[in-house]
Amino acid sequence: MAVSTHPPLTTIRQPLAEMAQETLRLLLALIDGAGHVDPVILPTELVIRESA
Repeated sequence: MAVSTHPPLTTIRQPLAEMAQETLRLLLALIDGAGHVDPVILPTELVIRESA
């Protein structure tokens, strides 16, 4: 969607598949009785377009 604006907007690309995998992994750990799960930080990518 950011590509279709004028000027094209600079955005952040997030790893959606990895986010889903980690969410499921953490949820299953909690269901299995983990009292605490550590936060997960996934890498993002800056997509520079004409608005930057």
